[in-house]
Amino acid sequence: MVNLIWVILAGSGIIYAGFNGTMNEVNKAIFEAVDESVMIALSLLGVLVFWLGLMKIAEEAGLLKGLAKLFKPIVKKIFPEVPSNDPAIGYILSNMTANMFGLGNAATPMGLKAMKELKRLSGNNEASRSMITLLAINTSSLTIVPTTVIAIRMKYDSIDPTSIIGATVLATAISTFAALLIDRFFYYRRQRLGRI
Repeated sequence: MVNLIWVILAGSGIIYAGFNGTMNEVNKAIFEAVDESVMIALSLLGVLVFWLGLMKIAEEAGLLKGLAKLFKPIVKKIFPEVPSNDPAIGYILSNMTANMFGLGNAATPMGLKAMKELKRLSGNNEASRSMITLLAINTSSLTIVPTTVIAIRMKYDSIDPTSIIGATVLATAISTFAALLIDRFFYYRRQRLGRI
C-alpha cells in the first residue's frame, strides 16, 4: 500500500511538472537528491562500521552477554510465553541492544531472526502475542546513543551533534513505554472479549 502511495505521489508530481512547464526543475531536483543520498550513505558507512565494530568487540569481550543477563528478567516479563533458554530470547536481546545504540541496520537482522523463532514457537502463521510485542518494542525502540542521527548531524557540521542524546533517551523511553501499554491494553481487551 505504501508503495502505491509513493507511486501516486511521484507520478502526480511529474504530471503536474509536465503541465506546469517545470520539468527541468524536477530533473535537477532528482539528480541532486540522488547525489546527496549517495554521499550521505557513504558518510554514514564509516560511523556504522565503527559502531558495528564496537558491538563486535563488546560481544567478544562478553559485554553483550552481560547486558543480556541484566535485561533478561525484564525481557522475560515482557515475553512470558517464550521459554527462558530459547534462542528467541537471545535474538530479542540482541535486537534491543542494537536499537539502544541506535544501530537500526544492525538490529533488523536480529529482529527478523527473533520473529522467525517466535513464529516457530507459535506453531502457526498468525502473529502471536510475543511477535506483536516485539514489533511494538522494535518500532518504538528505546535508544540511548542515536549513532545514525549523530552521524548525520556531524555530516552537516552541527556545532554539538551529541546534544540530542538527552531528548532522544526521553522521547524513546516514552514511546517504548506507550507501545508496551498499548500492546498490553489490546491483548487484555481481546482476552476479556474471549478472542484468545
